[in-house]
Amino acid sequence: MLCLTAPSCSPSLPPRPSRPAADRPGPGISAKSKFSVPVSAPRDYTMATAEDGVGDLPIYDLDPKFAGFKEHFSYRMKKYLDQKHSIEKHEGGLEEFSKGYLKFGINTENDATVYREWAPAAMDAQLIGDFNNWNGSGHRMTKDNYGVWSIRISHVNGKPAIPHNSKVKFRFHRGDGLWVDRVPAWIRYATFDASKFGAPYDGVHWDPPSGERYVFKHPRPRKPDAPRIYEAHVGMSGERPEVSTYREFADNVLPRIKANNYNTVQLMAIMEHSILCFFWYHVTNFFAVSSRSGTPEDLKYLVDKAHSLGLRVLMDVVHSHASSNMTDGLNGYDVGQNTQESYFHTGERGYHKLWDSRLFNYANWEVLRYLLSNLRYWMDEFMFDGFRFDGVTSMLYNHHGINMSFAGNYKEYFGLDTDVDAVVYMMLANHLMHKILPEATVVAEDVSGMPVLCRSVDEGGVGFDYRLAMAIPDRWIDYLKNKDDLEWSMSAIAHTLTNRRYTEKCIAYAESHDQSIVGDKTMAFLLMDKEMYTGMSDLQPASPTIDRGIALQKMIHFITMALGGDGYLNFMGNEFGHPEWIDFPREGNNWSYDKCRRQWSLSDIDHLRYKYMNAFDQAMNALDDKFSFLSSSKQIVSDMNEEKKIIVFERGDLVFVFNFHPSKTYDGYKVGCDLPGKYKVALDSDALMFGGHGRVAQYNDHFTSPEGVPGVPETNFNNRPNSFKVLSPPRTCVAYYRVEEKAEKPKDEGAASWGKAAPGYIDVEATRVKDAADGEATSGSKKASTGGDSSKKGINFVFGSPDKDNK
Repeated sequence: MLCLTAPSCSPSLPPRPSRPAADRPGPGISAKSKFSVPVSAPRDYTMATAEDGVGDLPIYDLDPKFAGFKEHFSYRMKKYLDQKHSIEKHEGGLEEFSKGYLKFGINTENDATVYREWAPAAMDAQLIGDFNNWNGSGHRMTKDNYGVWSIRISHVNGKPAIPHNSKVKFRFHRGDGLWVDRVPAWIRYATFDASKFGAPYDGVHWDPPSGERYVFKHPRPRKPDAPRIYEAHVGMSGERPEVSTYREFADNVLPRIKANNYNTVQLMAIMEHSILCFFWYHVTNFFAVSSRSGTPEDLKYLVDKAHSLGLRVLMDVVHSHASSNMTDGLNGYDVGQNTQESYFHTGERGYHKLWDSRLFNYANWEVLRYLLSNLRYWMDEFMFDGFRFDGVTSMLYNHHGINMSFAGNYKEYFGLDTDVDAVVYMMLANHLMHKILPEATVVAEDVSGMPVLCRSVDEGGVGFDYRLAMAIPDRWIDYLKNKDDLEWSMSAIAHTLTNRRYTEKCIAYAESHDQSIVGDKTMAFLLMDKEMYTGMSDLQPASPTIDRGIALQKMIHFITMALGGDGYLNFMGNEFGHPEWIDFPREGNNWSYDKCRRQWSLSDIDHLRYKYMNAFDQAMNALDDKFSFLSSSKQIVSDMNEEKKIIVFERGDLVFVFNFHPSKTYDGYKVGCDLPGKYKVALDSDALMFGGHGRVAQYNDHFTSPEGVPGVPETNFNNRPNSFKVLSPPRTCVAYYRVEEKAEKPKDEGAASWGKAAPGYIDVEATRVKDAADGEATSGSKKASTGGDSSKKGINFVFGSPDKDNK
């Protein structure tokens, strides 16, 4: 999340909470052993309950340290169960409770339009809009004992009295005698007069006739074993400097995402936010689709198009705070009442001083209804497959992580600083989402590292599927900004990438939107800076800066993916090294749309080097498609050579060798591995088709030798029972796979390191060609070329086959 402090859209950023130190040795970084700790096998837990509702929680089996905080866990689990049971008693269960959007707001019930709004502090209320010429005297509302105002308006001649796409507002009488107009809290669409600067929003009643309502045609894709997430902002996704639309994104960008072998799209800024610039996290209308990019039906078209391509769609959801905007947003319902009658806490507890936003009272019954129904609405109405929860750290703690440095001590997580009401809300939310959609994917943005955040609710956890590994981009930014290449520490890099709780899953990323927004630089821009404007033509030799930049951009993204987590995330455009930041019009840039775009054509143009980084991104994802290393629990770092700047590790069935040295080539470098046999290149960043120098022979066989005494790891090579030797050029990474010796039927396949091209795809030879200089068989000696819309189709990578190797 981009956290700004003032509505001026200043690019200055407030401090983030510090990342926690490891509360245990990170996988693969033990002083005694270089073996990683594998992810434990999933267990079929059923929560045991005692008379008070809480028994011995399964999380105590995960970590003996949790036993010292049983009082805290018991308290929050009992509070969760009490809240859940209360909802079941009074509302018929969480599933019924979360259908609030069918009751609140404007809905059709039989032959009438019914509008309900929770506003207990209001003294009087009216519904106004186009339908009554904004005169609410004839449409006064009545209030029940729970503070819910309602009105029933009969249809006229069989048609709704409030037409589809007409403007409406909720007018209520405050206790101080003033009447105020507010956008309905449950409104599903909101627009403003774009011709007027700073014009207020109007609620829009969205209820299209059946002929205009989008009907989904495609089922949700199955949940992947490991998400490969493409983070995107629809409004900034167009080639032209203007706000792009949902349909343009669906038709123009989704095919590119599919071509690059991602399996999940994560959409930002879907919930309506009245301030453009960077305030997509300052939500004003939680049920409304952002009108700048189109209508609710347009968004449905986007999601359905993604599903047709086999892409799951996650939504960036903001339940950590709400915009302080009183005219357009939910904050307009706070008129000085007590917190039991408000969506927010009162006083300092209800205001985030760094974000200039309001903080929810998660203990409030109607807040729970509102937020849980919000999740249900986006899943049911728009077929989203899950969510990325923004600002979870702010929710978890009463201090919101402000000026906090998390050292990994469990007392920081389980004590009086914890906002148990917010934790209970997230437990309810995760339980609900996985109940209505068992294959939902829910990701938490948390910088604190709270344990059991990503363990199931029934175990005693908070219930998220993944957390973002937010320390990883910080490491890369620090190295690129502050350290020379020879100062990079291999052990520090490996430690950062593996320092996660082995029982909880992480999404790794080298850079997200945070690193692409104004005030920061993308990784490619950090590496190559101004030379990206002058040195990216492939018609001239690459400068040392460009050569280094492209090489390290590929290596950093690949090692982050392969070693950093259980899933991978990339922000749109960074896969091909987009040269500039993203920026919405604001005072600081003279309200320009110049950076409100992504220049996709850069990766399409044949003579520009962006195509190489894009091709490597495609190959990285294709490699996981073939070998499923991201979902593997086997992760072993066997070599962190500080002098030679090499990292060697195994992930799943692959062996990875990363040489970060700027100039040294190591011929015959010894690499440890698990299983004996023959190994071959699976992916090579130095292949010519990826903009490399073609120094690694793609077809060579690498035979293992046994090491040490069988069964005695300390006598092995780097604690590995076998080894083989490789050529490792500088600033190059290579993944090797083991050839299965038993082949049933030969197949004519190549390896992704040189790329096999299907007709109409990037033109790369799949067969070996003779090098004119020495006559030796080499591969990848023809550089990738693109033409037309080939980049949208992508490269048809076909990986090395054990069958071919045994012809």
